[in-house]
Amino acid sequence: MASRKRLSPEESRKSALEAARALLIEAGPQSVTLKAVSARIGRTHANLLHHFGSASGLQKELARHLAETVCESIKDAVRASRAGLGSPREVVDLAFDAFDKEGAGALASWMILTGNEDALTPIVEAIHQLVDEIAPEEAGSHGDLARVHEDTLALVLLAMGDALIGSALARSLKLPDTAARDRAERMLLNSIAAATQPG
Repeated sequence: MASRKRLSPEESRKSALEAARALLIEAGPQSVTLKAVSARIGRTHANLLHHFGSASGLQKELARHLAETVCESIKDAVRASRAGLGSPREVVDLAFDAFDKEGAGALASWMILTGNEDALTPIVEAIHQLVDEIAPEEAGSHGDLARVHEDTLALVLLAMGDALIGSALARSLKLPDTAARDRAERMLLNSIAAATQPG
């Protein structure tokens, strides 16, 4: 019988979060349990309990991991857009994909519905940190700073809503599946145009 490779605490946590992310994408948020994750990575339930404390602790750390990973990608896309190497649509697609394809919207909803009151804290904190980093670069005045905050709020709310009911609602309204993304892109383009117009 082969012995398991000994992992550092950080490697063990990272492995568990990667497995949890895969389970989230494959089978939805209800599948992100200590038992399922420990089985996937070949560790004991007690090992994961040591790292995360509970299933809700694991889910909260997964939300933080997803948010931080996505926010880094969005930050890179914003900077590329500023340098003329990207577009606002890339920023929109990254945000929408985080809540939809990466499962952050479903995970946040599941955590709230199952009584994990501080479920959104890691996501909100990561987005706030992202805005704090990019807003000073984007904003030349207090009014511009408020605009960046409002754009971020609208983008996140659109992405979250689209992940949860976007396709069904768009079909019902006879709109393309990309309608919410298209609206978010127009919002950002209009905001950029307004910010660059002289006084």
